[in-house]
Amino acid sequence: MSEDLKRDYVVSEEIGRGRFGTVFRCTSLDSGDSYAVKSIDKAAVTAGGDSLDAQCILTEPKVVRLLAPHPHIVNLHALYEDETHLHMVFDLCYETEFHRRRLMPEPDAASVMWQLMQAVAHCHRLGVAHRDVKPDNILFDEGNRLKLADLGSAEIFGDGEPMSGVVGTPHYVAPEVLAGREYSEKVDVWSAGVVLYELLAGFPPFRGDSPVEIFEAVIRGSLRFPTRVFCSVSAAAKDLIRRMLCRDVSRRFSAEQVLSENSGTLGLALLTRICEQSDFDFDFSVYTSPNDCRRQR
Repeated sequence: MSEDLKRDYVVSEEIGRGRFGTVFRCTSLDSGDSYAVKSIDKAAVTAGGDSLDAQCILTEPKVVRLLAPHPHIVNLHALYEDETHLHMVFDLCYETEFHRRRLMPEPDAASVMWQLMQAVAHCHRLGVAHRDVKPDNILFDEGNRLKLADLGSAEIFGDGEPMSGVVGTPHYVAPEVLAGREYSEKVDVWSAGVVLYELLAGFPPFRGDSPVEIFEAVIRGSLRFPTRVFCSVSAAAKDLIRRMLCRDVSRRFSAEQVLSENSGTLGLALLTRICEQSDFDFDFSVYTSPNDCRRQR
């Protein structure tokens, strides 16, 4: 561990492990607050021989700092580097029932999506595309507040400037990415739409037994709402999913449109209001267990 890191934090138990490093719980010697420190093994990144991996390691702290502060994006509190490792101190977040169940009533899903899309819209306003929105990157802190995390795949784009490169995760990646075309920040809206569908159905809209089959299903983009699953889901929610999972990018909602109630159809603002009018009281504790540490990558 970096001497500078140990000067500022007490590093304790391991709470996660990934391809290139390990995540530990740590405590600030100054405030006594708990955080998560992600320690990246630079040699492991280099040994992989993938320049994209190396770029992601450098991108994440830069992008997180550009986006800070925002209540629904994980915050980078400190950055340390020594000869062998890069250490990033983030908000401490937890693995949740949300990740294990991925199925919830419509009002709960609307509340989760409202926070997620606030984070995505903030990214887009500042010219950042996340490019890997998925449940594993949707975390909750000890206050049960959603945090969008893992911005290593993010890209900073200019006004109207397209992006390229196949980045993302099977099930959640947009069809224009898989087709090898240039794309916009609306790829995040597609991914969030998949998340919304999955929260309501318990399974993703485009499925297959292998990554290749999943990619083929995404490219075909045949969106269905099986009656046995969606019989209790509102027409408004299904309409919103259609707008988010529109293959025609020019007609696909932007993140701002998803949040707006003045977008010509029912956005999350109205959907959330409907949920509130039904006397629903959202409780993240149903989905969050602070005793289970999130598997940070």
